Amino acid sequence: MKRLSDKRAIGAMPIAGSYRSIDFALSNMSNSHIQKVAVFTQYNAGSLNEHLSSSKWWDFGRKQGGLFVFTPSLTVDNGYWYRGTADAIYQNLSFLKNSHEPYVVIASGDCVYKMDYNKVLEYHIRKKADITLVCKDMPKGEPVERYGIIKMNEESRVEEFEEKPIEARTNTVSCGIYVIRRRLLIEMIERSAEEDRYDFVRDILIRYRSHKRIYGYKIREYWKNIATVEDYYKTNMDFLKPEIRDYFFRQYPEIYSKVDDLPPAKYNVGANVRNSLISSGCIINGLVENSVIFKKSFIGNNCVIKNSIILNDVYIGDNTYIENCIVESRDTIKANSYHKGENEIKVVIEKNDRFLI
Repeated sequence: MKRLSDKRAIGAMPIAGSYRSIDFALSNMSNSHIQKVAVFTQYNAGSLNEHLSSSKWWDFGRKQGGLFVFTPSLTVDNGYWYRGTADAIYQNLSFLKNSHEPYVVIASGDCVYKMDYNKVLEYHIRKKADITLVCKDMPKGEPVERYGIIKMNEESRVEEFEEKPIEARTNTVSCGIYVIRRRLLIEMIERSAEEDRYDFVRDILIRYRSHKRIYGYKIREYWKNIATVEDYYKTNMDFLKPEIRDYFFRQYPEIYSKVDDLPPAKYNVGANVRNSLISSGCIINGLVENSVIFKKSFIGNNCVIKNSIILNDVYIGDNTYIENCIVESRDTIKANSYHKGENEIKVVIEKNDRFLI
């Protein structure tokens, strides 16, 4: 994610004008009637922890269950930050041991999708699986080497699992969503810790693929991972397509997020908006075309914004031209500026007094 991750965790990246990427996993859990959720945060977690400060937005705030946020902490037995995904679970293993639910759903916070985890659980029980992972066939020609690549037999049992291979032999990727029995998870995490192994994919899924019954559950609906600038840009641009907006915003179940108390967007005389998402609190004066404008942004007179993403609370001065760019939040773009991404998406970060506030 290059410089976009300098200020925030990937799970806190703004999506589709009003959401954060973690909202999709949390909404899926709420819609699947999962009432007890733990979120492990570490890198640049300030804005993410603030976003998760109240569980009411996802309806986890009940007497039974709730939303728990765990950050690394010093203890008598441990002085490390999370050294990997398995280590993050190990350092908070008391949460699992004190729980009573028979199954655990593990999901990453940097993916955009809708899913009923109950269907995965039903599949998991029907297959008598030890671990079920959600996977997806990616379109032909799309580079998949940065994903975990899996190969399954006719019964959908995982036979091969390669993490970020140099050359992918299939186009079936792991979506980073897993279902596993709670007691088995505790056992495997404790064994990995004893052997100084800290990564859930490499040290559990790949290591035990021949010894445990690991099955793949394929999804055919929309799913995107936003681990690169290009994927982040394409995912936001997807929301300009009517069918994608209809799928996420108008079809049940819904996607929930923390709601800010902001006025509706204002379009002044001379504003011209075409095929764009404009969020609450924005003031538009110039031309906005095929773009996503996030909350509390100001577009000055005679500005031209094309095929771009303007993040939260950006001020763009008069007569500015921006095309094929991502403008970082709280930036002030001076009047008469020119920014255009030529062969790749340009990330615009203007370091000024307002940026440092």
